[in-house]
Amino acid sequence: MDIPPLVRVRSVITLLSRRQLLHGSAVLGLGAPLLDRASAPARAREPATADDRPDLVLVVADDLGYGALGPYGQEKIKTPVLDRMARQGLRFTQAYAAAPVCAPSRCSLYTGLHAGHARVRQNPRPGLPNGLREQDTTFAEALRAAGYRTGLFGKWGLGPERAGQPSHPNARGFGEFFGYIGHRHAHDYYPGHLWHDGKRVRLKDGRHGGYAPDLLRDRAVSFIKESGERPFLLVYTPNLPHSPSDVPSLGRYRSRSWPRADRGHAAQITRLDSHLGDLLDALPRKRKTIVLVTGDNGPHEEGGVDPDRFDANGRLRGYKRNLYEGGIRVPLIAWGPGLVKRGRSSRVTQHTDLFPTLAEFAGAPVPPYLDGTSLRGTLTGERGQGPARHLYWYRSETHSTPKANAAENGSVTRMAEAVRQDGWKLVRFAPGPDRPRSDSGWRTELYDLDKDPGERRNLASRHPEVVIRLSRLASASWAG
Repeated sequence: MDIPPLVRVRSVITLLSRRQLLHGSAVLGLGAPLLDRASAPARAREPATADDRPDLVLVVADDLGYGALGPYGQEKIKTPVLDRMARQGLRFTQAYAAAPVCAPSRCSLYTGLHAGHARVRQNPRPGLPNGLREQDTTFAEALRAAGYRTGLFGKWGLGPERAGQPSHPNARGFGEFFGYIGHRHAHDYYPGHLWHDGKRVRLKDGRHGGYAPDLLRDRAVSFIKESGERPFLLVYTPNLPHSPSDVPSLGRYRSRSWPRADRGHAAQITRLDSHLGDLLDALPRKRKTIVLVTGDNGPHEEGGVDPDRFDANGRLRGYKRNLYEGGIRVPLIAWGPGLVKRGRSSRVTQHTDLFPTLAEFAGAPVPPYLDGTSLRGTLTGERGQGPARHLYWYRSETHSTPKANAAENGSVTRMAEAVRQDGWKLVRFAPGPDRPRSDSGWRTELYDLDKDPGERRNLASRHPEVVIRLSRLASASWAG
């Protein structure tokens, strides 16, 4: 029997409240400052009729730098679909991933919790959490309870590669899933298998099995066409343009004098752009849709790719793995004719804002302990919520790459964290790979992003009072 949307919403409010108490109890034991968020019941908008609620599409590219797309100044790589979406929609200039590497970034995106509160805080490593638990809540669970048909196609990247476990996409609110469950499996563009819900779908060996991003695109298009009158949430997460630079055809970049890895990388981004065109072409013409396009962290340099050839970080400091702007500032384009206003927004926003934003459009419940705030008013041009009081990032990484390491003077394998409040940004590095128990021993840097977005001038010695204030915010943002 199909449960009416309003009943589902009320049921999920109860579920969220239970998880909220579990979350608050765990935090209480650690003494972290989350208790004020857990004191209020989950908020829910009364769901509108299915015809009034928009279809929602979220596209998350893999290692797509801030400057890798035409709307953000890219000149060597062609992205005509995204260029058009940016002209017709809203382009954010100060949007941030929640982490500088894939797994923690995606965990925060789905759960609305920044890296100091989220379950997964680093890429997979033995002995550390790499998946979600039963008590973790994703925006897909909230929207599905509100009557949305939900599907994820692409890289999940959280938890073990098996069915029937709490971190499987089907267990975390996605009614249909096709793609990669595990983090490392998604590094293979011609895999021997992909997952369709709880079943392992075997593909032909090597290139005879098909190019995985194309297979993901095909299934996402089918999902749109099969939705009927019911509103849907589609999350499309191809592994493009993560290394290696595998692509069936170099296309317009075949004759370029660049190294093969750079030509392949450029072709991957242009192919991603064409996939977006396919998704837009499949959208129902009689329904309103909001499409959000972003990336999970800054540009990579693996597999021989030179991000500097393309100014892929938008000429900001840093790359994937860095907490400087180049490692965490990402594209965010919102498109939705009749719903999303046209123009540019300088609103400071982190991916933690996506959960409350999607939920508000869907009339779904929103847990009160989320670290993000809804972008709905910004997208529609109405007066909406302002940004979070401050943004927080955490980095614990054992893998080093040359450009990222040089960007922070050899500290890329040291634990680091960053805080942004208004125009000020604090970046601090621990003495070693682990987070210290005290605030002593850190190497601290302070930047005025309003005047110095490239983070070239460290002002820590000139503004010790700001350093102290933001350092306290960093410490208060961490729940162990």
